[in-house]
Amino acid sequence: MPATFAPSLSPAAALLPAFAPWFDLAGLGVFAASGALAAAKRGQTIVTLSFFALITGVGGGTVRDLLIGARVFWVQDARAAATCLLVALVIWITPQRWWSDRALAWFDAIGLGAYAVYGAAKALTYGVPPVPAAVMGVITACVGGIIRDVLAGEPSILMRPELYVTAAALSAASYVALVELGTVRLVAAVIAAALGFGLRAIAIHYRLALPAYRGLR
Repeated sequence: MPATFAPSLSPAAALLPAFAPWFDLAGLGVFAASGALAAAKRGQTIVTLSFFALITGVGGGTVRDLLIGARVFWVQDARAAATCLLVALVIWITPQRWWSDRALAWFDAIGLGAYAVYGAAKALTYGVPPVPAAVMGVITACVGGIIRDVLAGEPSILMRPELYVTAAALSAASYVALVELGTVRLVAAVIAAALGFGLRAIAIHYRLALPAYRGLR
């Protein structure tokens, strides 16, 4: 890699662990599916499904890479765009009954934790301090969904009281904290992703939400 693109590593950060790209692709595929389904439920074309899948899948990672000074990941790695387009194609050729909202919510919960961990890990690798690195994890996991909702005319996930962004924040912050405490990165990633998934799963099952602002009453 040319010197101009080499990340400046902090003492707590090393090269991205070998498992990280698989966390990335796991989250990417799930979020791409949610984007494609948003278009499919509106009876759109395969082109629109593909666009929604791509923008939802890579949106958060693109913003993260631009903010931390990295080369935009999906421009450099053909697997990212290919995964999004493949997911769009699979949804296009299968009946809608295969893709229930509840099933997708559970897959999304898995992807949310994985993507938040990957985003935080990559930010640490590029020398981002711990707190901003955790924020990069949240951005990685949530921005694609925000873009999807805006394009689909749906209320943004930021405007919903459900525990979604909070679950991403738990995964990202847990990973950064564990790494800073000297935990092996693979162990830290598994624990952090599990915590975010667990919180999101509890929220889905029990319909938990954060309390709304009451100052307007």
